[in-house]
Amino acid sequence: MLAHLIEFANNHYLLTSAFVVALALLVFSETRRGARSISNRELTALVNGSGAVIVDIRAHKDFAAGHIVQALNIPLEKLAERMVELEKHKSGTIIVIDAAGQHAGGACRSLKEAGYEAVKLSAGISGWRGDNLPVVK
Repeated sequence: MLAHLIEFANNHYLLTSAFVVALALLVFSETRRGARSISNRELTALVNGSGAVIVDIRAHKDFAAGHIVQALNIPLEKLAERMVELEKHKSGTIIVIDAAGQHAGGACRSLKEAGYEAVKLSAGISGWRGDNLPVVK
């Protein structure tokens, strides 16, 4: 199997080179995309240990259907105008949560540009629920 892969790479070096470059660009893009991802366990430790604040960026309707205890709901499209509400938490960590982890990176980037320390929950609220962790309505 490995011999076939090496033979393919030798015979199609331009195609292989293009693949390696595309892969490198994808990795670079993903690392610059937003923030450090944290697990459910790390979220719990940050909230309990250092008093981190959870910001849920889902729409109010989704937030009302179930959210993590003490989470603040600031929908993604209103984050820029409501960021001042987080001013008192600027010295701590802000944990950004969305539905499945796709949009939290952009929100973290916006928060970091404004001077906040922000991380994102890697799998969002769906990962939280998938681990059977509590939500409130």
